[in-house]
Amino acid sequence: MATPDDEERTLSEWSRTLAQALQILDLEVDHPRIVELAERSSSLVSPHAGAISAFLVGYAAGTVTTDGREETSAAVEKAANTVTTIIAKDEETQHEKGWTGSAQ
Repeated sequence: MATPDDEERTLSEWSRTLAQALQILDLEVDHPRIVELAERSSSLVSPHAGAISAFLVGYAAGTVTTDGREETSAAVEKAANTVTTIIAKDEETQHEKGWTGSAQ
Protein backbone atom coordinates (compact mmCIF):
# COMPACT_ATOMS: atom_id res chain seq x y z
CA MET A 1 0.00 0.00 0.00
CA ALA A 2 1.38 3.38 -1.00
CA THR A 3 1.80 5.97 1.73
CA PRO A 4 1.62 9.76 1.44
CA ASP A 5 5.42 9.79 1.79
CA ASP A 6 5.72 7.41 -1.17
CA GLU A 7 3.50 9.65 -3.26
CA GLU A 8 5.45 12.77 -2.30
CA ARG A 9 8.71 11.01 -3.17
CA THR A 10 7.28 9.91 -6.51
CA LEU A 11 6.00 13.43 -7.26
CA SER A 12 9.36 14.93 -6.29
CA GLU A 13 11.20 12.55 -8.62
CA TRP A 14 8.72 13.27 -11.43
CA SER A 15 9.04 17.03 -10.90
CA ARG A 16 12.84 16.81 -10.94
CA THR A 17 12.77 14.74 -14.13
CA LEU A 18 10.46 17.21 -15.87
CA ALA A 19 12.30 20.27 -14.55
CA GLN A 20 15.61 18.92 -15.84
CA ALA A 21 14.13 18.02 -19.22
CA LEU A 22 12.54 21.48 -19.46
CA GLN A 23 15.72 23.15 -18.15
CA ILE A 24 13.97 24.70 -15.15
CA LEU A 25 16.71 23.78 -12.74
CA ASP A 26 15.95 26.03 -9.76
CA LEU A 27 12.22 25.36 -9.39
CA GLU A 28 10.84 23.78 -6.24
CA VAL A 29 7.26 22.58 -6.63
CA ASP A 30 4.76 22.80 -3.78
CA HIS A 31 3.13 19.48 -4.64
CA PRO A 32 0.38 19.54 -2.01
CA ARG A 33 -0.68 23.05 -3.09
CA ILE A 34 -0.84 22.21 -6.79
CA VAL A 35 -2.56 18.87 -6.15
CA GLU A 36 -5.18 20.53 -3.93
CA LEU A 37 -5.80 23.23 -6.53
CA ALA A 38 -6.17 20.61 -9.27
CA GLU A 39 -8.47 18.38 -7.20
CA ARG A 40 -10.72 21.27 -6.18
CA SER A 41 -10.92 22.52 -9.79
CA SER A 42 -11.74 19.03 -11.04
CA SER A 43 -14.41 18.56 -8.38
CA LEU A 44 -15.98 21.95 -8.98
CA VAL A 45 -15.86 22.24 -12.77
CA SER A 46 -15.06 18.99 -14.59
CA PRO A 47 -12.56 16.11 -14.43
CA HIS A 48 -10.08 17.90 -16.70
CA ALA A 49 -10.34 21.33 -15.04
CA GLY A 50 -7.56 20.39 -12.61
CA ALA A 51 -5.02 19.91 -15.37
CA ILE A 52 -6.06 23.15 -17.04
CA SER A 53 -5.90 25.04 -13.74
CA ALA A 54 -2.43 23.71 -12.90
CA PHE A 55 -1.19 24.55 -16.39
CA LEU A 56 -2.55 28.10 -16.23
CA VAL A 57 -0.98 28.68 -12.80
CA GLY A 58 2.38 27.62 -14.22
CA TYR A 59 1.91 29.66 -17.36
CA ALA A 60 0.90 32.79 -15.44
CA ALA A 61 3.87 32.41 -13.11
CA GLY A 62 6.15 31.85 -16.09
CA THR A 63 5.14 35.15 -17.69
CA VAL A 64 6.41 37.11 -14.68
CA THR A 65 9.98 38.36 -14.87
CA THR A 66 11.79 36.88 -11.91
CA ASP A 67 15.30 36.87 -10.54
CA GLY A 68 15.96 33.86 -8.37
CA ARG A 69 14.09 31.16 -6.55
CA GLU A 70 12.25 33.44 -4.10
CA GLU A 71 10.71 35.59 -6.82
CA THR A 72 9.79 32.51 -8.84
CA SER A 73 8.11 30.95 -5.81
CA ALA A 74 6.26 34.21 -5.17
CA ALA A 75 5.00 34.29 -8.77
CA VAL A 76 3.71 30.72 -8.49
CA GLU A 77 2.11 31.48 -5.13
CA LYS A 78 0.39 34.61 -6.49
CA ALA A 79 -1.03 32.69 -9.46
CA ALA A 80 -2.12 29.78 -7.24
CA ASN A 81 -3.76 32.20 -4.79
CA THR A 82 -5.71 33.81 -7.62
CA VAL A 83 -7.03 30.47 -8.84
CA THR A 84 -7.78 29.32 -5.29
CA THR A 85 -9.77 32.50 -4.68
CA ILE A 86 -11.86 31.88 -7.80
CA ILE A 87 -12.44 28.26 -6.78
CA ALA A 88 -13.49 29.32 -3.26
CA LYS A 89 -15.96 31.89 -4.64
CA ASP A 90 -17.46 29.32 -7.01
CA GLU A 91 -17.66 26.73 -4.22
CA GLU A 92 -19.40 29.27 -1.98
CA THR A 93 -21.83 30.16 -4.75
CA GLN A 94 -22.71 26.49 -5.24
CA HIS A 95 -23.07 26.02 -1.49
CA GLU A 96 -25.36 29.08 -1.19
CA LYS A 97 -27.65 27.72 -3.90
CA GLY A 98 -28.35 24.68 -1.74
CA TRP A 99 -31.99 23.73 -2.18
CA THR A 100 -32.80 26.89 -4.13
CA GLY A 101 -34.52 26.05 -7.37
CA SER A 102 -35.02 22.40 -6.40
CA ALA A 103 -38.77 22.81 -5.79
CA GLN A 104 -38.37 21.34 -2.32
